[in-house]
Amino acid sequence: MPVAAPARPNTRRVKLAVATAGISSFALLYAPQPVLPQLAEQYHLDPGSASLAVSVATGALAISVLPIAALSEIIGRRPVIIASVTLSVVLGLLLPFAPTYPLLLALRALQGIAIAGFPGVASAYLVEQLGQTGVAAAVGAMIAGNTVGGMLGRLSAGFTAESFGWHGALAVVAGVALVCTAVTIRALPGGGRARGTRSGNQLGTVVTGLGAALRSRVLLVQYGVAMLAMGGFVAMYNAAGFRLTGEPLNLSPAVASLVFLAYAVGSVSSSNAGRLVARFGRPRAVLGGLTVMAAGILLTLPDSLPLVVAGFLVLTGGFFAAHSVANGWAAAEAPEGARGQASGTYNLAYYLGSSVGGTLGSVVFAHAGWSWLVGVAVLWLALGGLAVVSLRAGSTRSRTGRRTTSPSHPTA
Repeated sequence: MPVAAPARPNTRRVKLAVATAGISSFALLYAPQPVLPQLAEQYHLDPGSASLAVSVATGALAISVLPIAALSEIIGRRPVIIASVTLSVVLGLLLPFAPTYPLLLALRALQGIAIAGFPGVASAYLVEQLGQTGVAAAVGAMIAGNTVGGMLGRLSAGFTAESFGWHGALAVVAGVALVCTAVTIRALPGGGRARGTRSGNQLGTVVTGLGAALRSRVLLVQYGVAMLAMGGFVAMYNAAGFRLTGEPLNLSPAVASLVFLAYAVGSVSSSNAGRLVARFGRPRAVLGGLTVMAAGILLTLPDSLPLVVAGFLVLTGGFFAAHSVANGWAAAEAPEGARGQASGTYNLAYYLGSSVGGTLGSVVFAHAGWSWLVGVAVLWLALGGLAVVSLRAGSTRSRTGRRTTSPSHPTA
């Protein structure tokens, strides 16, 4: 049929636009992470206080993502994504000129609110543009783009901090994000035809959808996995710079920033999330990712640079596999008319984990050392794994009691 012909090029445009939006958003969000030791030195901060440069932004993102996702049900996904990438890069360009640490934190909070528009609606946008059948691969590709952005922002900041200081490092990242934002604005297809953007024109519909997103046991488990896994992941990376540049490893900041190359492994594991689900099912794929994460964290315990590096590689691969599967699971299980709310709630949990877990982990590291941080992070992952196991057990009881499986949970 001639009507179906434009679908393929439109799919390419959607993926390009969402990928560049992810690169811009996540490069900006985590750019301060590799320069936390420099911030601590300049402003006489401990690791926990310095980590606020990351946690304030992710915390503001967490509390903003759900209202913005609900707003997208009313005005559409595309305007929210465009506003998000534009405002976040403008604030990124202003950030290097912040004269004091409190003002820097205030700008980071505003930037977190701005960035919230992209992760809050991206999964729902992909489902509406590409359909449910391709959502696992599409979400995996989106997260792969997010991973590249996070890695690019951290590496750019880490490599330029010694030459230009942390101010110049953040300016370089903002310049990269500006280019990506221009591509996003140019490529992102209009959302006027997206399914569901017109159905949320009443506040009551939005509230009803939020209730549906909070009643599903499957979705609640994904929110828990997102919060606990992200908390452990960010806590480890917030402390990584202090561990690698301090005794006994004593690396330079530029060399220490090479640890963020581990994100390349995350890009591979996230883009293969669909294959993991097809082969093992969603519960086993999430449990496998959490187990690999825990193994990677434990590898970093000895004061051996090769083991620490290997540990971060394994940790990163496991995290992005677990996150990709859980995110795609939540998107696929979201009730019709509540996709934006389910996506927003998932991201609320995800970035709440980043903010609270990242700060708490940095405080644990500052006061008790690396081994205690490792123990706390592994405990969080174990709790996430238990939640998934309880979901599988509940599904098994349901099948034996009713001699049927709910069609909305085919792999649970």
